[in-house]
Amino acid sequence: MSATSHDVMPDIQLYQPTTEADALALANNLREDGWLLAGGQDTYGWLKDRNKHPEAMIELTKIDAWKGIRETSSGIEIGALTTLAEIERSPLIRDQYGLLSEATSKVASLQIRNFGTLAGNLVQDARCWYYRRGLACYRAGGNICYADTPEALNREHALFGASRCVAVTPSDTAPALVALEAQMVISSSRGQKVVSADRFFVGPNVDIENMTILRPGEILTAVRIPNKWAGAEFHFEKVADRNVWDFALVSVASAMRVSGDTIEEASIACGAVECKPRKLSAVERMLRGRQRNEATENEAAQLASQGAVPLNYNHYKVPLMENLVKRAVRGTA
Repeated sequence: MSATSHDVMPDIQLYQPTTEADALALANNLREDGWLLAGGQDTYGWLKDRNKHPEAMIELTKIDAWKGIRETSSGIEIGALTTLAEIERSPLIRDQYGLLSEATSKVASLQIRNFGTLAGNLVQDARCWYYRRGLACYRAGGNICYADTPEALNREHALFGASRCVAVTPSDTAPALVALEAQMVISSSRGQKVVSADRFFVGPNVDIENMTILRPGEILTAVRIPNKWAGAEFHFEKVADRNVWDFALVSVASAMRVSGDTIEEASIACGAVECKPRKLSAVERMLRGRQRNEATENEAAQLASQGAVPLNYNHYKVPLMENLVKRAVRGTA
């Protein structure tokens, strides 16, 4: 099936709830037919190109309860509708959780960050161009992965976790929140549940059509960051073809507790190498109690890339990932 582009938006119903209860009721009633709208940066292209077909939009921007940054007894809570620019500028986040502030500053451009929300950045769909062009790949309900064929253009695709689909997570904030061991608050008309950021994102072996555990009727309403890593040593680095607008080729996010030259504890995640943020658990275990030196960096890098299965055109991602992990361990600014 070939993609068809249009110059005008399709006819679609618009709901603008002003309370949490109304928003959750609409999401529950419309389910797959309703499209949750916040900043809209990932929405309008899908609709204009007719590659998604919701019957209604549920605009969430009037729900003030899902906005803002609040300090709590156990850390901070960020409303999922808080803009990326507000997170980037927050003195509290910069001072205590600078990893998220730095990751947020790398999202697209300032104009987009002024409108884009944390939830939108976290739950955006795969950026694989075969999928985005409307081709009937596995993720779209078909029976082929166009990016995993001999003639495919797969320079930006996955090194790990391929299971019929080789798309990668496009979110810059996701690896940072996984490294910070954040908790995701999911609300629905049935109540609320809280899951770890690491469990919130899923690979194609779990769900071939979705990149998170969100189901119809559910809304990501807040992100909680525990004070475990408050004031730690942070490192975020993103390599992209251009400094703005582009998605990561590989990124790394790390939080460390360091005493002198000894790494007491570390939490590290990489982006754009798998369908979900890749938590480097083996690297974290190895680093505990180790001295910061070249030998430690090299061992961490080799552990990080262990098990990578490059595609035709993304072999470069292996040394790139290794070098970013080295720099995170070294603490390179």
